[in-house]
Amino acid sequence: MTDLLNPQVPELFLNLSQRFGLLLAGGFAIMTVTSLDKLGPRRDRPLWATVLLVVLFGLFGVLGTYTGNSVFKSFANLRAMVVVTAGLFGGPGVGFGVGLIAGAHRYLIDIGGFSALPCGLATLLEGTAAGFIARRNPGNSLDWQMAMGICLAGETLHMGLVLLFSQPFVEAVALVQVIALPMIVFNSLGAGLFVKALDLQMRFKQARDRDLARQILSIANQTVGHLRGGLNPASAQATAAIIMNEAQVAAVALTSNNTILAHVGEGEDHHVSGGEVLTRATQRVVDTGEPLFVHDRQSIACSSDGCPLTEAIIVPLRKGSRIMGCLKLYGTRRSPLDETLFELAKGLADLFSTQLELEDIGIKNQLLAHAEIRRLQAQINPHFLFNSLNTIASFCRTAPSQARELLLDLSRYMRRNLDSSRGLIPLSDEIEQTRAYLAIEQARFGTRVKTEIDLGPGAAECLVPPLLIQPLVENAVRHGVLAKPEGGLVRLTAWRENGHLLVEVHDDGAGMDRVAVQAIVRSGSSESLTEGIGARNSNQRLMQLYGPDYGLLVDSAPDRGTSISLRIPQQ
Repeated sequence: MTDLLNPQVPELFLNLSQRFGLLLAGGFAIMTVTSLDKLGPRRDRPLWATVLLVVLFGLFGVLGTYTGNSVFKSFANLRAMVVVTAGLFGGPGVGFGVGLIAGAHRYLIDIGGFSALPCGLATLLEGTAAGFIARRNPGNSLDWQMAMGICLAGETLHMGLVLLFSQPFVEAVALVQVIALPMIVFNSLGAGLFVKALDLQMRFKQARDRDLARQILSIANQTVGHLRGGLNPASAQATAAIIMNEAQVAAVALTSNNTILAHVGEGEDHHVSGGEVLTRATQRVVDTGEPLFVHDRQSIACSSDGCPLTEAIIVPLRKGSRIMGCLKLYGTRRSPLDETLFELAKGLADLFSTQLELEDIGIKNQLLAHAEIRRLQAQINPHFLFNSLNTIASFCRTAPSQARELLLDLSRYMRRNLDSSRGLIPLSDEIEQTRAYLAIEQARFGTRVKTEIDLGPGAAECLVPPLLIQPLVENAVRHGVLAKPEGGLVRLTAWRENGHLLVEVHDDGAGMDRVAVQAIVRSGSSESLTEGIGARNSNQRLMQLYGPDYGLLVDSAPDRGTSISLRIPQQ
């Protein structure tokens, strides 16, 4: 019987090779139209993505059953190459799910036969084993040699299970003699090719994303100086020229809601800077606030009949919740646009919008307009503002939500500074400004700056002069804890006692010598840019408002930290 069946082996090789090519071609086609790189391999994948992978690979596993000839009521098949690839790509959950679908289909729904149980069981074991091997090799699971090895071992086990569980045993032996070599060869080869193709695709997309990020950063670095003063015709013209040079598109335009601020490239004979916006597509983006990618002249809806522009990417520029204008990339038949440029435009629009929000704060000009802020130099230290903006800019790329929170903290901090001409304010307002300042410093220096704020009952409602306590906290941070490599703790405590609000700012930082302490508490000391100016100003204002008995009490020594206490009478 064995001699009779052996001639089927070459025919089976030929048949499997044909089906093998079709299955791989289908897999490659799926990979080109889906973003598999965003679905795995990763442990934080959402449940819906896991289900999608299980269904997608599961369908291929089912198709793998129908890729060979019927032999003894069984199929020489290519399931293993699919389930092993699924396990290595998606991990244990995906490997088990795909193995279960393909194995259950073979056992319950498909052709049955005396080998149904071992075939279904082998499929489940191969997918699950590949998934757990992928978990033990994070970052290196898409290894074609490992895939071939797993498939080789899995299909060898498959043949052993057929011999162990299939009856009659003689027919099981005859079946294995025919299908073992073709299945082991083609499944191992297919798994290696499938995994290698996935690995190459993911590497290509990662390289493309890196190039896109570098391009965005290059454009941002060149345009930030122009946009620092806001979006106007001059800054828009310079920005459009930079984008045109970097992105190599047919034309670039920047608009306000109704006016073309700049247009560089094709169509500039009628898309004139300073003129009205001519395209209805731009007005649509302004109205909806959604980015738009249009692929034909009719959708652009330019009012000029001879306009050469055939494609457009239009993304809104925002300042807070308001749409201030649009960034537009144009394509022609000779220079078409693509999805990569769409992502580039959206990334640039986010960065430009952040820059416009920073400009809207009006940091330097607004601060210098207030004599109180000029006097309290520690509160408007240009280095602090510069470093804060640099910190926020770095978070814009890596943690946009945290960057937005820091922008809000900076806005609160600046608003309190700019409103320093008011009379007495609740301590809670001063604490809000202090928290905003500390949030920015902790974003910059991390665990080097530790803080504690403790307000006693009724303290938050007490009235205090503005910009009194925050300068003391800033001095504790800048000249206290940050003077030590390991940093330290700044503790702010406030409580009511005998008709007064008592406040203490303590740090366990570098401390001060007696000369520095005397420079703070000595009345009439001249202002300068030396350390302690914020504390000196606070001391002088307290004595001017409430008398010489209400000056600061400073307890400090080198390497012993500093404690500054003050009293504010409450009526």
